[in-house]
Amino acid sequence: MSSDGIVPGETVIEAVGLGKAYAIFKRPQDRLKQMLVRGRRRYYDEYWALRGVDLTVRRGETVGIIGRNGSGKSTFLQLVCGTLTPTSGRVTVNGRIAALLELGAGFNPEFTGRENVYLAASVLGLSTAQIDERFQAIAEFAGIGDFIQHPVKLYSSGMYARLAFAVAAHVDADILIVDEILSVGDAAFTQKCMRFIRAFKERGTLFFVSHDTGQVVNLCDRVAWLDRGTLREVGPAKDVCHRYLADLYGTRDDAAGFRIGGSRREGPDQPVTDARAELLKASEHRNAIEIFDFDESGPWFGERGASITGVALLDAGGGRPAALEGGEEVVLAVTCRAERDLFRPIVGFYVKDRLGQTLFGDNTHLTYQLDPISVPAGASFTARFRFQMPYLPSGEFAVTVALAEGTQADHVQHHWIDDALFFKVHASHVVRGLVGIPMLDIAIDAGTP
Repeated sequence: MSSDGIVPGETVIEAVGLGKAYAIFKRPQDRLKQMLVRGRRRYYDEYWALRGVDLTVRRGETVGIIGRNGSGKSTFLQLVCGTLTPTSGRVTVNGRIAALLELGAGFNPEFTGRENVYLAASVLGLSTAQIDERFQAIAEFAGIGDFIQHPVKLYSSGMYARLAFAVAAHVDADILIVDEILSVGDAAFTQKCMRFIRAFKERGTLFFVSHDTGQVVNLCDRVAWLDRGTLREVGPAKDVCHRYLADLYGTRDDAAGFRIGGSRREGPDQPVTDARAELLKASEHRNAIEIFDFDESGPWFGERGASITGVALLDAGGGRPAALEGGEEVVLAVTCRAERDLFRPIVGFYVKDRLGQTLFGDNTHLTYQLDPISVPAGASFTARFRFQMPYLPSGEFAVTVALAEGTQADHVQHHWIDDALFFKVHASHVVRGLVGIPMLDIAIDAGTP
């Protein structure tokens, strides 16, 4: 039971036909005319920032909100928070909301940080006595030192974010809404906020808005994709984010040939080799990697002016090893075929864990930036990435590969395949962090240095 009596599993947010329209007046005098005619005639154009949104969120869910700039994300969240009134439909909220919608929203720039803590926390439902009890914890979480005694108009954007998040973290909210505010903090504070968010997920409902789809997939159970003010899709985070990225890459003047296809496998099957290597061979923590076949039917998108036809993890000599382990030198080979003439092809990859977090990756652009290559239609070519495989925690991993044409900043996406290759780590000595790196030396020197 939460502070507001919410039972786990019940609906905490329900939007039905939710919409918000704004009146756009072409001339200042039209606003006065509209007031005088009392609705008998319209002197304005309607702009619907949001229209017909239906969404139900249950207690304990973490829901991501994604979409391009201007898609209606912030409008939707403000309607949920009650800072905007719907033009159509309704939204019902059952629980206390702490919202970080925009930098320093609700802060009075003339007030000190301390005064704004009391102002913001009281708006979120805390009594003066409760704020007194928690003020020290809020100040320590914000970590802005003596600036808490100064007017917030003197604060940097990062200090605004620190103070706003610190207040939201200490008001016992049932629903937390985070809208891109973490992008302005420094790395240490961002990590602190992410630790709080992960802990909050265990007891509350989270709305998380970000353009970083990797972060959304990592944090969220479901994703709602807003597009031009309408709810385009709601579903599992990984699937919806894949289609959202495909739509982003496909938004081009000449994108009539852009396509999306493939299906997502439930898990790896048909192993190619049971990968073993010499390192840690006698240890129960042996970082053995089992590699699975290239999945050409995996989720993909692109214009298909060129295609990826094969992906393989090889040993340093280019062969398929009888054993493969973390710490070894390996080659990731990505074989492609040009369906038409290509100029400046770029081949790249990401290695992701089961949560969709990107662990590492690279592409060929920098290597050939000053000496671009061309590939004629019908020709095949292979990009090879040679690197030392880091030690990985136990679990399943996936390789995403992509083939584009152009430059890093301006390119055509020809073929992007999610989960093109799976591999599985059966045991590991890595118990903390996302990856472990091979150590050149580890020693304890006794005596005086």
